[in-house]
Amino acid sequence: PMVVRLPAGAGTGGAAQHSQSLEAWLTHVPGLKVVYPSCAQDAYGLMLTAIDDDNPVMFFENKTLYATKSEVTSFDPIPLGKGRVVREGGDVTVVTYGRQVFDALEAAEKLAAEGVSLEVIDIRSLYPLDKELIGQSVDKTHHAVIITEETRRGGYGGEISATIAE
Repeated sequence: PMVVRLPAGAGTGGAAQHSQSLEAWLTHVPGLKVVYPSCAQDAYGLMLTAIDDDNPVMFFENKTLYATKSEVTSFDPIPLGKGRVVREGGDVTVVTYGRQVFDALEAAEKLAAEGVSLEVIDIRSLYPLDKELIGQSVDKTHHAVIITEETRRGGYGGEISATIAE
């Protein structure tokens, strides 16, 4: 059992070797659990659970979120494999994690002004993945958009897409 904290993501001018999103690579390793929180509350709760887990947990942290402030109102663990609906909506489901949650919320605000209602889901945990939450939301909206900042080829967005298609 161990937790490995992994800074990730682009946007800091760290060049190619320091601005990678390697979460898909690690989700393919048997026995590893992978989380990628978007806010302080989720980072705290997921870290508590990761520390108590008997398996190795890869804990991704988007570097651009280090300067972001948000409240921690609960000191309870958050189960791995449980996403959350960040914004309710009825027209399109947006599935994302990490920093892209904020991009999705910004897009939702802009589209709301045009009469389009986005439901934003933060999956928080890449493996295990909350397939039930994703399925329920896509069943409701009948449309899905997946937002990640990783490379397209071999990225985790393809895994989410395959899950929705199944």
